[in-house]
Amino acid sequence: MITIVYAHPWTGSFNHAILETVTQQLDFDEENYNVIDLYADGFNPTMTTDDLRLYSKGKTADKNADRYRHILSNTTEIIFIFPIWWGMIPANLKGFFDKTLLRGGAFNHDNKGRLVPALHIKRTVLITTSQGETAMYKPFIEDYLIPNVLNAVGMTGTQWYNCDRVSHGPEENRKNFLKYIAMVI
Repeated sequence: MITIVYAHPWTGSFNHAILETVTQQLDFDEENYNVIDLYADGFNPTMTTDDLRLYSKGKTADKNADRYRHILSNTTEIIFIFPIWWGMIPANLKGFFDKTLLRGGAFNHDNKGRLVPALHIKRTVLITTSQGETAMYKPFIEDYLIPNVLNAVGMTGTQWYNCDRVSHGPEENRKNFLKYIAMVI
């Protein structure tokens, strides 16, 4: 199953146009997929006292996060669509990682206390937008997020596509990006 995790609040955004492009292509290809729309779901990214109380048990008090964990357990391919804000992922995506990537479902520990991935996601696609040049964000995405978060839980085969200068670049840049995304999805 393909899972799309979408993290943008505005349906008029370029990120939403990316989501529509991806889902249209998956529909055309007759692929089965789920969309986790963090904002539309009203997902609360904050780790609450109840969440933290259950965290060490590999559980969550958040009903959305619990549903997301079930979806991830059946996911073989995952597509993240999000803007890069202040050089990082949006807060709700960080909360998604905090509250759904839990012990027993996303990872375990070996006898030396090291993380052992528990997910079996063979293709991970990051589709991002940014105001700055793509090269500015490579250290965060390629040197931190991919190895320390995604690969650590079994999200492998990562491909990253970024549309930079999204709001002040030429319109042709955005149009070409959407065409490219339809081809690589």
